[in-house]
Amino acid sequence: MTTRFEVLVRSEQSEGRLGVIRNTVPASFAGPPLHHHAFDEMFYVLEGELTFRLGDALVTAGPGEAAFAPGGTPHTLANRSGAPARYLLICTPGGFERYFDRLDAEITGVAPPPEASGPYPETIVVGPRIGEEASS
Repeated sequence: MTTRFEVLVRSEQSEGRLGVIRNTVPASFAGPPLHHHAFDEMFYVLEGELTFRLGDALVTAGPGEAAFAPGGTPHTLANRSGAPARYLLICTPGGFERYFDRLDAEITGVAPPPEASGPYPETIVVGPRIGEEASS
């Protein structure tokens, strides 16, 4: 299974209020490094199981469960299971969906849609991926 990102609602469609992306990740997906940004993110698991670091907490969520990362909170996610996972990512305010448009275009080898050419909010990396933390 290949990682895929499909933008369902763009900030242009919601007067900038939100962006919604359906993400599909393979088993053992390492996810991004620990990071934060100014916008809020809500992750709703559709299929599979995902592990989230939200601040200092490590949380696992399955189908029908959600995790929330308020703006400014260090967070990340990973699929530590042996099965693929799908989830909805809701970003508010919108704009960050442009990043996923570009990432999916890179994965699939096609040009991103014209809406992806706009700016998207800055993300600041502050730590390692889940499972890459130094042991004490």
